[in-house]
Amino acid sequence: MSAKALAPKQDRSRESSKRLLKATVETLGEKGLDGCTIPRIAAKAGLSPGSVYRRYPDKDALLQAAVLAILEGSEKGIKALLASEEIQKMDLKTFAEFLVGKSVVSQRTHSKLLREARQFVLSHKNGRFIKKADEIEVRTLRLVTEFMISRRNQIKHPDPALAIPFALMVMSFALMHIIVLDACSNDWISLLPKDDEVLSRELTRLMLAYWESDPKKSK
Repeated sequence: MSAKALAPKQDRSRESSKRLLKATVETLGEKGLDGCTIPRIAAKAGLSPGSVYRRYPDKDALLQAAVLAILEGSEKGIKALLASEEIQKMDLKTFAEFLVGKSVVSQRTHSKLLREARQFVLSHKNGRFIKKADEIEVRTLRLVTEFMISRRNQIKHPDPALAIPFALMVMSFALMHIIVLDACSNDWISLLPKDDEVLSRELTRLMLAYWESDPKKSK
């Protein structure tokens, strides 16, 4: 068989795989883990269940691929964002405000999908899958860290290489706990900022205050 004859089949296969992963992500966000069935996903992707099983041995393998695709898409989006001319012109304060605000909006918008994906990772027993997910998330964090390190002259903290990723991790964990996992009881909610706009503002203030502090000078 010629290469020309193979190419259309390969293109169709790649397109079907993209549709399948997209359908899986959408179904996960709409129906949750329990409602994410192979027949439902196949129907959304315009494929037969048999076609899905030819690509993935079971639902778990398909969900692993979909969750990794979500994380890789986030990494790709951050990389493109940081390369944009508009972002490159931002100083540290402006970028921190932008990053926190965008993170709050994104996690609120996609909270159900992110919650289901996070729970899938946290409950999984496949160490290789968990490691791969962690590696992608750490790479994404490092992309932002490297961008901010280039503005280290705007940071008074004595160790920017520690302070930047640590603050980003704290911000990420806070949003995961407050928005995505929705893990705060009513008693704790009473202590939180009243809305997402205030939450963004106060998280940004915390980050900037930490970066602008110098413990040596306070002694």
